[in-house]
Order: sequence, then C-alpha cells, then structure tokens
Amino acid sequence: MFVALRDLMAARGRFLLITLVVTMVALLVSFLSGLTAGLAHQNVSAVESFPGDTVVFSETGADPSFDSSTLSTEQIAAWRDGAGGSATVDPIGISHGKAERAGSAPTQAALFGSDAATFGNRSATEPGSVVLSTGAAKDLGAAAGDTVDIGAQHFRVTDVRGDDWYSHTPVIWMTLADWQAASPRAGAATVLAVSGVADQGAVNASANTQTTPTSDALSAIGSYEAENGSLTLMTVLLFAISALVIGAFFTVWTIQRMPDIATLKALGATSGSLVRDALAQAAIVLAAGVAVGLGITVAAAALLGDALPFVLGLSTTVVPALALIVLGLLGAAFALRFLFTTDPLTALGAGR
Repeated sequence: MFVALRDLMAARGRFLLITLVVTMVALLVSFLSGLTAGLAHQNVSAVESFPGDTVVFSETGADPSFDSSTLSTEQIAAWRDGAGGSATVDPIGISHGKAERAGSAPTQAALFGSDAATFGNRSATEPGSVVLSTGAAKDLGAAAGDTVDIGAQHFRVTDVRGDDWYSHTPVIWMTLADWQAASPRAGAATVLAVSGVADQGAVNASANTQTTPTSDALSAIGSYEAENGSLTLMTVLLFAISALVIGAFFTVWTIQRMPDIATLKALGATSGSLVRDALAQAAIVLAAGVAVGLGITVAAAALLGDALPFVLGLSTTVVPALALIVLGLLGAAFALRFLFTTDPLTALGAGR
C-alpha cells in the first residue's frame, strides 16, 4: 500500500478526476436502478400480490394479456368443475375507471373486483364498499368512512391499505359483483387465480382458456416488458462503461509508471505485490467514488419523496454499488497485465 498511497498523494488531480467520473457513473446507475424498480412497482405490484400458482386468461390466439382477456360465467364454472375439490379458483376482475370524491377532481384508477378473501385484508367484503390503496386515497383525498363515486355508483371507503398499482394507476378493490356492475362490458371476470389443479391442459381445452405461471403473468401487462427491458439495458450499459473507463485510466496510468515499476522490480519487488498495491489503489478510488455517488442518490431520493416513482432498497443501492466496484476492479486488473510482462532493464532504458 506504500506506493499506492504515495501515488494518490502525488497525483491528486488525476485521481480526483477519475474518482469524479466513478461518482457520476455510480450516481447514474443507482438512480436508474431505483427508478427502474419504482416504475416496475407502479406497473405490476398489484399483479405480484395475486394468490395461487397459475393465472388463467381467455384464449385469444395470442400471448396472454390482461387487456384482451375476458372470461364468461361458463368459463369460470368449467374451471371450478374441472379443478377438483382441493383446488382453489378465484375470479378477478380488472378494469380502469374514474373515481371521484365530492369536492375533488376525478382520478383514474385500476378497479380490482374479487371475492372477499382473495387479496386478504385488501379485499372489499361488503357490497357497496371499497378498499383504497394509499395512492388512490392520496389522489382522492379520501379516508376510511368517506364516500367515493365510481361511474354512477356510490361506494363507502372501509379502509386504506397497501401501496398497490396496476399499469401506473392506483388500485381500488371492490367486490366482484360491484366490479361487474361498474364494468359491464368486461365480462364476468378478467382472469382466474388458480392453485392445485393437476390437469390444467384438459381444463384449458374444455373452457377455451390459456394459463401461465403467476410469476410469468407480469409479461401479460402490455408496457411492462418494453419499459423494464429498456431501463435494464441502460443500467447494464452503464456498468460496462464503468469497467471500460476504469480499465482505460489504469492502463494509461500503468504505462506512465513503467520506469517506477521497473525500479521496484529491479529492487526485488514481486509482480504479485505490485498487483496487490495497484488493485488497492483502484479499490480506494472506486470505493470513494461509489460512496459519494450512492450518498447523493439517497439524499436525492429523500428530497424527491413521492415526486418520482423511486424505490430505495438494498437491490437498488448496495447491489449496484458492489457490482460497480467489482467491475471496476476487473477493468483495473486487466490493465495490470503489463506488470507481468515488463522487463526491468527494458523499462529502465525506455525511461532514460
């Protein structure tokens, strides 16, 4: 570490510049990771809370889609008849509608209709009642005991629970019968949440439906794959840029230090000790830059509050930070190949 620390002190300007670059990359990666997670949460969080291990869609001849799926009463009955006694079949209605509270402007919401126990304490249990997500309650300025209008119907708010969203709109839960009345063109249900059905293929054939595992149902939301895929690709490219920038900097720095490296080798320093010294130097630069970038992200997220859909957690802060440090060290290690191939006499002669 002696040479590494001396280099850092002697060339403060150069190392400050690369540390600033690392800080900017860390800021971009961590902020983009938090934004990606936040947008995904506001797109699919309600679907992630689906019960069961399988989601049943109507057969349309295309990939499963929440937008195009419409199930009839006969299809629901076919699944209940073919499921068997130990299986569970929960019809779920999903649509979009406008909700408003007296004195407030109408707000767009995702209407989820289900039986009383489907979504646990989020489900509405009585006709004429709704449970609001925190996002819907905030937009409506409503709380438990208030009345909200959905279409031409009046509903009493029994509770406010969960920060659930569907396709970037906050969720309002109601009974399945109320949902059918509020969305008369949407059929008896949109999808079924099913578990414990052994022969799904036979039931699909008789009911003219198609199934997908609950974990794969997120792709049935039209915008999810395109949105999430684009942001994830940008994050991966930033990781690659970070490794290339760090590698390029230490490559140039190592070439410029050839006479010093040759002197150390001539005095008996091993290649391994020089590599450890150089990697420690890179680790200091990376750790400092990533820590500052991560700190700025955390501070910005706290200041922004609900202004942006942002998720602050280990997966959006610590994991990207560790990945940046590891990739930066790999880039620096690639640049240090000269330490093994440099001949001391040749490097000393080139330095004269």
